[in-house]
Amino acid sequence: MWFAAMKESETAPAKCEYCGREAVYRCGLCGKMLCMQHVRTRTVCAQCIRRARFKCRIGRLRSEGERVRIRQLVKHFWNEQQQLAFDKMFTVADLPAFVARKGNAIIGFISFAEEKETIIIVALGVTPQYQGADVGRKLVEKIVAEARRTGKKRLLVATSNDDLPALGFYQSLKFQVYEVKPNVIAEKHGKTLKGIAGLPIRDEIRLQRTI
Repeated sequence: MWFAAMKESETAPAKCEYCGREAVYRCGLCGKMLCMQHVRTRTVCAQCIRRARFKCRIGRLRSEGERVRIRQLVKHFWNEQQQLAFDKMFTVADLPAFVARKGNAIIGFISFAEEKETIIIVALGVTPQYQGADVGRKLVEKIVAEARRTGKKRLLVATSNDDLPALGFYQSLKFQVYEVKPNVIAEKHGKTLKGIAGLPIRDEIRLQRTI
């Protein structure tokens, strides 16, 4: 398959520096790879945020091999293939998507669903090695351009109450919180899970951006 020739460092899951679990975040200060348990939230000045510098290309998902890679990333980030958002269940890898490529390697993706006047961002993921380099921002910008091209009126995205990095990220890109659905995520799993920095995962926070 197309990804068989990738470098091992581009395909192998990064490991948390503290416990060896699969990493989902990269520290913006020292660059260490972190699992959700060992992520902490804190105030950091702009000069202390380290920015990786490299070139990536953003384009449409274009092959079944790339769809397989999306499934791998979805499992890595969320340990499940389906996402509940806006009272609907989506199978992420079956959706249309844009991907970020470094060489032949997919290092990030954004999957979305289209409705009459809306595009829903269902899932956005960037591998920890390439976080902090504006890959996520470029993927969202691609969705904004797609919404304008297709005449959509707004973008929607939902995140969990513990995901403070995502809430900050989307608000920095002109999204605004407009609704909170208490306990939706806890009810989906039948229990309250521990999320980022040990925060309980309970609620779905909904954001929108007008186009």
